[in-house]
Amino acid sequence: MAGARSRWEGDRLSVAVIGLGYWGPNLIRNLHELPDVGELWACDVRTERLERVVSRFPAVKPTTSYEEVLTNPAIDAVVIATPISSHHRLGAAALRAGKHVFVEKPLAGSSQDARSLIELASQGGLVLMPGHTFIYSPAVVLIRSLIESGEVGDIYFISTSRVNLGLHQSDSSVAWDLGPHDFSILRHWLEETPARVSAVARGCIIPGTPDVAFIDLEYGSGTIGHVELSWLSPSKLRRTTIVGSRKMVVYDDTSSEPVRLFDSGAAIRDPATFGEYTLTYRTGDILSPHIEAAEPIYRELEDFCRAIVHGTTPRSSAELGLEVVRTIEAVDASLAGGGAPVCLEPTRALSVHPDAPRTATNGAAAAASEPDSFIII
Repeated sequence: MAGARSRWEGDRLSVAVIGLGYWGPNLIRNLHELPDVGELWACDVRTERLERVVSRFPAVKPTTSYEEVLTNPAIDAVVIATPISSHHRLGAAALRAGKHVFVEKPLAGSSQDARSLIELASQGGLVLMPGHTFIYSPAVVLIRSLIESGEVGDIYFISTSRVNLGLHQSDSSVAWDLGPHDFSILRHWLEETPARVSAVARGCIIPGTPDVAFIDLEYGSGTIGHVELSWLSPSKLRRTTIVGSRKMVVYDDTSSEPVRLFDSGAAIRDPATFGEYTLTYRTGDILSPHIEAAEPIYRELEDFCRAIVHGTTPRSSAELGLEVVRTIEAVDASLAGGGAPVCLEPTRALSVHPDAPRTATNGAAAAASEPDSFIII
């Protein structure tokens, strides 16, 4: 199997985390607890960040040099938690050095860069995984099972709100910062990329950098979606409403009851006379299912290690990462067109399984060479 490891008794991965800002220490903590991880490195140009990590995890090996990480043959994988603008540069360097790569969301700052990373991973037989943590949330996994089982019925629409006060990012808009969470969740649930995207946004604090956005999505299945994103809100809200033909679901990530299933809906009663149409409304039980206690980031990194060791495809695949980036690009295209709807062309299926042939002619590499195009209506 090209690029994959053969597991033997006592063999564990050596992993380096690049970037120890807001999220990097959480990655260090969870990797430190994973049984598949042995040697753990931390890399950041700021020595004070390294010192804080080492004081908590003395076994972690610190370095300020990314080059040292890339040239160390003992390091199997790198986990990149740096600003979006550096994802492609750092990820490409790691893949060229023969390292498996985990990149925090989004996979890259453009679909062209995302496709480039996919091509490099495919050619090297390496695992490339974007960090879409929420699709490993037990609540999100449960809701997917409710949709798959048909209990919710046909999905009419989904409305999401992801707002809080801060943190303004220096190199991205609110759509690039918060959007990947909801776009990855929606694709995980619906298993399709939106066919049309339209958006309005405003840069309230920093002109030219949107800190609030309202995004409408239309899917080929008929489902429509509305995504509200903001860095400017008096309270933190992580709430999603799913309305189906049979039942409705409310997912609130900040609640002690994160998932509530409503046996509610509306239907047209068979008319007794010509022209008589009466709606009937059903308000039944509200169920709050038990949610497994598990940290999504741990499950996510566990999946990354499993993909390296056993040659499996991670749930948060590079294909999903590319589709999320394409959706955000469609948001930007709509904003540039004054909020006009933008049609997303379908993309061919990608394969970045570790045992993919080392050839630029496979599906992932071929798709990586095709730039995205948008049709503004």
